[in-house]
Amino acid sequence: MKRIDPAQAHALAAIVSGGSFEAAAAALSVTPSAVSQRIRALEVAVGRPVITRSRPLLPTEAGLAIVRFARQFDLLSADLASELEASDDGPRQRITIVVNGDSLHTWVLPALVPVAESLQIEMLREDQEYSLELLRSGAAAAAITSVNAPMPGCSSHALGIMRYIPVCTREFRQTWFRDGATAEQLALAPVIVFDRKDDLQDQYLRSRTRRVLDPPRHYVPAAQEFKDAIRLGMGWGLVSELELGEDPQDLVPLSPGGPVDVRLYWQQWRHGSTALATVGEAVRQAAAVLRRPATGAP
Repeated sequence: MKRIDPAQAHALAAIVSGGSFEAAAAALSVTPSAVSQRIRALEVAVGRPVITRSRPLLPTEAGLAIVRFARQFDLLSADLASELEASDDGPRQRITIVVNGDSLHTWVLPALVPVAESLQIEMLREDQEYSLELLRSGAAAAAITSVNAPMPGCSSHALGIMRYIPVCTREFRQTWFRDGATAEQLALAPVIVFDRKDDLQDQYLRSRTRRVLDPPRHYVPAAQEFKDAIRLGMGWGLVSELELGEDPQDLVPLSPGGPVDVRLYWQQWRHGSTALATVGEAVRQAAAVLRRPATGAP
């Protein structure tokens, strides 16, 4: 394989971001023909297709690796520019990370406040089960995930355990679970689910009943509103111990025991930048809250 030309790699990254050769040309201030030539030369260099000629245009496996290279190159270039200029007047470097909603709502955001004094941080919210797709595609440089095995070109660090408790209001429990959270009642009682990717409630149902249940569901895709829906009596749901520790008095557990533990990991590009390393260190330090017993759970 020949050496990868950064200009050709950036042409591919621009196509993936913009969705077309025309959008990439506009972003790069060149003609669509020039973009097409760069892609052809890139495919000759790697000896295989880097993009599917379909609608929408999608990168191949080789193309994904090259997109990540282009974006890592940008991070390293920004590091070099900062070092050479040694000035605070230039534009701040941008770092994009993926964070699950519960972590963002509880412990991640405060950790990034000091880092935000010198960087631009873009946070993409995605469920921890799906966040690696954004890392794999090159859309983000790091992600909080429930997957331990590192992605190609990435490092993986254990953060700790996010514990979730099935809770509801006292009135809801009296109405639906007067005799306990039995399989029969769990099949009937309304449940609050974050979105259609959220499997936490179903994990609890499977572990509790050893059956596949399909109770009535309300989808509330926002962290605060999710808890508000439970507090308003719309249904029961799983809330993290960290959130319950803030104000637990109006929520009660469905029944003794039954928590769902989710192990979280921080994956980031191995060849990132000083800025990415700074963000990663801030997140890993803040995750100490996941490695000690929470208090205030009902």
